[in-house]
Amino acid sequence: MTEEKKDQPKPAAKPKVPRQAMPEQNAKQRAKNFQQVTTGYTEEMAQLEASRCLSCKKPPCVAGCPVSVPIMEFIKAVKEKDYKKAVASIKSTNLLPAVCGRVCPQEIQCESKCVVGKKNEPVAIGRLERFVADWEASQGDSPVPPKPKKTGKKVAVCGSGPGGLICAGYLIQAGHDVTIFEALHKAGGVLVYGIPEFRLPKAIVQREVDYLVKLGCVLKTDFIVGKTRTIGDLMEKDGYDAVYLGVGAGCPGSWTSRARTSTASTARTST
Repeated sequence: MTEEKKDQPKPAAKPKVPRQAMPEQNAKQRAKNFQQVTTGYTEEMAQLEASRCLSCKKPPCVAGCPVSVPIMEFIKAVKEKDYKKAVASIKSTNLLPAVCGRVCPQEIQCESKCVVGKKNEPVAIGRLERFVADWEASQGDSPVPPKPKKTGKKVAVCGSGPGGLICAGYLIQAGHDVTIFEALHKAGGVLVYGIPEFRLPKAIVQREVDYLVKLGCVLKTDFIVGKTRTIGDLMEKDGYDAVYLGVGAGCPGSWTSRARTSTASTARTST
């Protein structure tokens, strides 16, 4: 190396983009309302946060996601401002992005596996997921993908909490006929009755439920499985081929002994 090259200044290092903080209402303001505390990323903030992703060849963050959302793919689409593609990428495995982007514990799941997080703060995957979902909502009605070939099978989903809704979404996309039975007058389970409005607005949950109905799911509220109909009735009289139980823990005493017997029978025949 010549003396001339030694004396040349080194090129300036590319400045690191810090993790983008989530905007939120002023404390004095939010003390007077029940609106969401956090207001969501702007497009500029989402672009900056997405730029922090390293686009790993084997992204470990996906392994930390319970539903294996293709995280790198949807963040790449955000970088490219192709938000429609980002929505489709997320919904390929998760039909509740607006909910998960708000209440899913990303810090102990996908973000805990983020490579960027080994030396800096991890990429805010959940906040980007919320941004994408909210962008879709701002565009009006969500487009419905082509309907799969029917299998001829009927499934009863008992309970419309997060487990029941996710199950119904997977089943309807697989081509089965799905009916969701909910004991209360609103679908959503703990998402509606257990999480306060300032954390997860009811309108957002309803939007996700409406999307499942658009996909073809039938929703029946004020329907108490075990009283309105037993599980045995659903399978033996109504022709359901399988029953998914996602009843939650809100009121376990309402189940009759006949329903419990039917549950045990169904479990045995389904294994």
